[in-house]
Amino acid sequence: MSLDPDLEAFLELAELGRLTGKSQAMHELSVAQARSEFEKTSAVLDPSPPATLSVTALKVPARDGHLLDARLYQHAELATDAPTLLYYHGGGYVVGSLDSHDSICRRLAASGRYAVFAPAYRLAPQAPFPTAVNDSLDAANWFAEQAAQLGLNAQRLILAGDSVGATLATVLAIAATGAEPTLSFKPLAQLLFYPVTDITRQRPSHTRYAEGYLLETPTLEWFYDHYCSPGERADWRASPLLGSFAPLAPAYINVAEYDPLHDEGIAYANALENAGGEVTLVVQAGLTHDFLRMSGISGQIEGVYQAVEDWLVQHS
Repeated sequence: MSLDPDLEAFLELAELGRLTGKSQAMHELSVAQARSEFEKTSAVLDPSPPATLSVTALKVPARDGHLLDARLYQHAELATDAPTLLYYHGGGYVVGSLDSHDSICRRLAASGRYAVFAPAYRLAPQAPFPTAVNDSLDAANWFAEQAAQLGLNAQRLILAGDSVGATLATVLAIAATGAEPTLSFKPLAQLLFYPVTDITRQRPSHTRYAEGYLLETPTLEWFYDHYCSPGERADWRASPLLGSFAPLAPAYINVAEYDPLHDEGIAYANALENAGGEVTLVVQAGLTHDFLRMSGISGQIEGVYQAVEDWLVQHS
């Protein structure tokens, strides 16, 4: 399918900004600049997320005593005994925050069928591998312990995330099978949006969509270089496709057609299925990486969220 016309127009404006010197590729910026620019994109990509939700700020202790920020999103008419989505934001382990992905969490929680718990994790290069994994695991285990006090069911938890947030969700799903580090609960399901699953190599989609489709292959390498050493890239906690795992919780894997990560997302779906897991693979035709934040750009995104909710109804 051709690139979504509204998204194509947006990308053309972005390219014009680069050609005229008004903007730069993320991998050409300093870390501080990249973080600042990424935060600014949220207001452009989704300027009007649902506002009628209760959002509670939380503090979650990590294993080293550091307090992680987190948010709990709940609809005023949250269904009784509703499941909770544990949602991890993307950003290449270097950029991204609770603010940059606030619109996603609001849209996932808007129906009232689910609460959404969104924990932050420390970013590289200040906090390199495996800090993000450890922070994510600590936050998940903390929430499972505290869920009852928050009025939620600790037995009805779903792991979710986008990009490297989806990677963290995959690692936690594997950890739930007894792999080290260990997750303290068995998730009902996984929602994985355009996950990073193997940072040891490039596949044809890394070349096919290397530039001009929002996320660029050189930016991916810039992220990985900040996150871990070359020798750590093959660790299953950084490249879960290289791990060995038993059947995992049912997975909904949603990848973009025009994304350098397209091929490794499909490879991961195949690996889960070959291991005996239940997998629903959806390729979003005409869209690029980060489409989940694009409700203000493409008319397709409302349907993306609806399809996710329909799947969750059957798996939670």
